[in-house]
This record gives sequence, structure tokens and C-alpha cells, in this order.
Amino acid sequence: MGTTTIRVDSDTHARLLELSHATGTSLIDTVRDAAEALRRQRFAHQVAAELAELRNDPAAWEAYLSETDATSVTDGIG
Repeated sequence: MGTTTIRVDSDTHARLLELSHATGTSLIDTVRDAAEALRRQRFAHQVAAELAELRNDPAAWEAYLSETDATSVTDGIG
């Protein structure tokens, strides 16, 4: 995997260094983990917003719930 250089302000750099030292990981791994955490957070917010929008439409929400009831996963979990 190749690398590149990014510019960050001094405070951000200091926070990233602090995080990397606290976890014993490299700075690049810390930045990678931070980017992944942000990606996941934004995805979760998007899903929550879409579900909220769906809930505001009673017919669409009922259709969604009926689809989830009709879908079963045989993994043995609840």
C-alpha cells in the first residue's frame, strides 16, 4: 500500500500523536483507524436519518416492517 502526505494543523497532529502513543500504534494506523471510525459514524447517521424519514411516512414504515417480518435469518439469534 502506498502512502501520501496530508497537512493537518498542529492541534490535530498533537491529538493524533497522543492517541497513537496511548494505544501503542503507529501514527499512520491511528489516522487509518480515525478515518474508518468517521466513515462508520457517518454511515450510521445516514441510516438513522433514512429510518427517521421512513417513520414519518406511515405507509412506507408499515411496508418496511412487513418486509422485516417476512425476512428470516436462520442464525439462531432471537
